[in-house]
Amino acid sequence: MVTATPGLAALVKAGVPHEVLHFEVIGDLSNGTGIAPEQVFKTLIVALPRELAVAVIPVPSKLSLKAAAAALGVAKASMAEPAAAERSTGYVVGGISPFGQRKRLRTVVDSSALRWERVLCSAGRRHWDVAVAPHDLIRLTDAVIWDIAV
Repeated sequence: MVTATPGLAALVKAGVPHEVLHFEVIGDLSNGTGIAPEQVFKTLIVALPRELAVAVIPVPSKLSLKAAAAALGVAKASMAEPAAAERSTGYVVGGISPFGQRKRLRTVVDSSALRWERVLCSAGRRHWDVAVAPHDLIRLTDAVIWDIAV
């Protein structure tokens, strides 16, 4: 029996349909899964002037800090220090899930998520992803949708 992560527990509690998938590297997706690399999203923690926030973007993309700041209504954003991200979320860098974080942070999801029937994001442990409908990702994280990926 696999121990659930806080992210998976949050999905179960909210009654969100989901599927847990395990990948060593994103390259594993090319082995007949039917999942495009752009369908897999990474969870990044950004530092704003007075708080931390979450940015969720496709794995092959880079985050536009300027766009993330605009989406969150602040003048400037930078990448959070890994230790601060881990303290705030309760997850280890490389396995930060947008779900079930220790402290609820404001979240922005790249608008490309809406192109997919389901997206994959971290389940809260390295190499564990969870597939969910984009509207569930947005609803559960109370996210803003914005073009933040470049």
